[in-house]
Amino acid sequence: MTFPTRRAVLGLAFSTSLLAGCAPALLVPPERGGSDLGLVIERESGSIGVLDTSARTRLGTIDGLGDLSHASVVFARDGARAYIFGRDGALTKVNLRTGRIEGRVMQAGNSIGGAISQDGTLVVAQNYQPGGIKVFDARTLAPLADIPALVDGKASRVVGLADLPGQRFIFSLFDAGQIWIADLSQPTRPVLTKFEQIGKQPYDALVSPNGRHYIAGLFGEDGLAMIDLWAPQPRVQRILPGYGKGEQPLPVFKMPHLRGWSIAGRHAYLPAIGRREVLVVDTDSWQEVGRIPVAGQPVFVMARPDGRQVWVNFAVPDYDTVQVIDTQTRQVVHSLKPGKAVLHMEFTPRGDTVWISARDDHHVSVIDTASFRTLAVLPAKSPSGIFFASRAARTGF
Repeated sequence: MTFPTRRAVLGLAFSTSLLAGCAPALLVPPERGGSDLGLVIERESGSIGVLDTSARTRLGTIDGLGDLSHASVVFARDGARAYIFGRDGALTKVNLRTGRIEGRVMQAGNSIGGAISQDGTLVVAQNYQPGGIKVFDARTLAPLADIPALVDGKASRVVGLADLPGQRFIFSLFDAGQIWIADLSQPTRPVLTKFEQIGKQPYDALVSPNGRHYIAGLFGEDGLAMIDLWAPQPRVQRILPGYGKGEQPLPVFKMPHLRGWSIAGRHAYLPAIGRREVLVVDTDSWQEVGRIPVAGQPVFVMARPDGRQVWVNFAVPDYDTVQVIDTQTRQVVHSLKPGKAVLHMEFTPRGDTVWISARDDHHVSVIDTASFRTLAVLPAKSPSGIFFASRAARTGF
């Protein structure tokens, strides 16, 4: 295994790399906990920046992570270790406190994300090529199970993977139009439950914060597929069918990310594919109860942790803009332009700040969610996803 270069960072400046063979200093002092750590993906350089959300600083850099053009991250229960799923099929375990790679496996040819089990012992990767999911021991990255997504002899790309209580994982098959649940109580002997004919081309999905509802967006048709996982006999229910009926959709420049959908109080806020609207849905009836016009085609629609605000970013040509919706009035109350090519947003656990990546301006902005003031601007090379260790305590993240 090739160990990464780690660059210590003081303030906003990058310093020189450690000499090969030198024992690395800790990025985080031993007396500090890990719950306020985070990372930002630097997609073009195959590196991550390690973040301190309390001090609003960048602590260091971990290199050598491969193709991060569509990378996603989950955290171990201690918040100090992260598992990074690269587009090239690599699964990498990093220690944010030391700035070191602790394990790395090339597990597929094309991967777009993963999940970690309720007890933190299993890590699962979802794959485009060869399709299916693969299960690994979270401590050692030893392979435990390979579950091909085969329907009628044809492999399907897997999307929308999420963890469920009880060592279970749920995922969608884009090409086959199905949803599967894998019970990994015995990891080497997975038990599958399959839901067929759920709709055309499920492209991403989310699990509600309480773990009850799994909702898959459909690219091939207007509408969504939902499963109530608490039901005695779960089944697929279609919601919001034909939400764009009678309207001419715009060309879709970037697919919405459903993991960025929001549930605030009793309402869900969802991006409308190919439209300049955010849909408001009552989560008791799962009926549409409103639409909010916004500046462009939404990509991420993310609620502040207290549910009072929803922040929205957009596809091209509006990807320099972020808008804030007040959930009481369902009105846009603020617009800002934090940089060119805004790709991702992440709230601190109690929602005092939101961190926003601007890929083409090579920085991450830290914004006060009450005053909308910029509190810090941190350097990052073509940043995309921002992930905080607080995700370790949340289902579906």
